Amino acid sequence: MKQISILGCGWLGLPLAKALVKEGFRVKGSVTTASKIPALVSHGIEAYTLEIEETKIVGDIEDFLNASSLLIIAIPPKLKNAVPDSFIQKIKTVLPYVEQSSLKNVLFISSTSVYADDNSIVTEATPPMPDTENGKQLVAAETLLKNNAHFTTTIIRFGGLIGFDRHPVYFLAGKQQLENPLAPINLIHQSDCIGIIREIIAQGKFGETFNAAAPFHPTRKDYYTQKAQALNLPIPQFDDTKRSVGKTISSDKIIRLLDYKFQYQRL
Repeated sequence: MKQISILGCGWLGLPLAKALVKEGFRVKGSVTTASKIPALVSHGIEAYTLEIEETKIVGDIEDFLNASSLLIIAIPPKLKNAVPDSFIQKIKTVLPYVEQSSLKNVLFISSTSVYADDNSIVTEATPPMPDTENGKQLVAAETLLKNNAHFTTTIIRFGGLIGFDRHPVYFLAGKQQLENPLAPINLIHQSDCIGIIREIIAQGKFGETFNAAAPFHPTRKDYYTQKAQALNLPIPQFDDTKRSVGKTISSDKIIRLLDYKFQYQRL
């Protein structure tokens, strides 16, 4: 596997592409606007401008996929201003081009939002029962990709994404009446997201589904209170009068099957 196409070089896709280039892969990466092209080119990424719409693709997707053996789909649903079927329709629009290409494997970046908040410990054997539109769209996309006979699909369901420039405490700081104070956190650092993807590629673990969240699950109230204090931010206030609902994401399969050691176990 010498060439990889990454559909969506954003917050996760760009640093992933840079890491793969350093490992000697030829990487094709897509962005939605031409102004982002130089950032990719400067890191040795073969850059493409692609706009995935519900009924068409603007840009040369055939060349973007040509000669690659793996496609990484890293475009999250954006449903706030979209009709409910928009994301799955975009995946359906991409599929014919993937089927006609040389691709043997697809790696789809999904989310643990596909699981219900029922206060259980969640493994890959837990049936997805999403209670959000985002989760429903992701499950539909997962199913569509996994059932395609033209290629083998690996699904990675990441927990909440954090990194050096991204953390939910900045959004929650000072907020009042926050729900689910006793629900466990399920977060994963950007570096571990990249590390897990690199191991899947290196070990050829395709045709699998993985949950990925750091094995660190304090309650929301304890974690975000301590994190806000450490960063000198206003303490978020939680509503303790209602029952907390959530879930605990188990990453045991990643640890066992990939022999993966999380770089950020305490976030």
